[in-house]
Amino acid sequence: MTKNQRIVYIALLAAQAVIISILERAIPFPFAFAPGAKLGLANIITCMALYTLTVKDVTKVVLIRITLSALLGGNLSSFMYSASGAILSLLGMILVKQLGPSRISLIGVSVAGAIMHNVGQLLIASWIAQTWTVLLYLPVMSFIGILSGIAIGIIANYLLTHVEKLVYYRYLNE
Repeated sequence: MTKNQRIVYIALLAAQAVIISILERAIPFPFAFAPGAKLGLANIITCMALYTLTVKDVTKVVLIRITLSALLGGNLSSFMYSASGAILSLLGMILVKQLGPSRISLIGVSVAGAIMHNVGQLLIASWIAQTWTVLLYLPVMSFIGILSGIAIGIIANYLLTHVEKLVYYRYLNE
């Protein structure tokens, strides 16, 4: 893949993630028993990037998504929550992915990312609230994170198998 093709691919993934983030804000809140929980649909794109790009390029996709999503429809607090969750999620997904495909699937990587995203957000919430008791919310958020991580992983796995069939995908691995 040439440098220009790689840049275009990164930009396309980031744009898709931003659009999904904005659309997800318009979806009514699905978890009434867990305020603040979201499905995390933009992580579909993060999973796709994680399996098709280098770690450096995946980091670019995530940082672009966080920044543009905050600029287009967020505020400073939403940026802080998103950034902490996304960075911790990305680190967790990278580490879990390194276990290898024989030990953990894309779905497991997605679940790890979802849980780490919740940890990152709750750490920022506890810092803002100046108390560690916010972390008592972690079991509820982890349960929802596991469910949404499984769903996101299934969707990303489905998309990845179909992307691999595209002619353009061959250039990503060169």
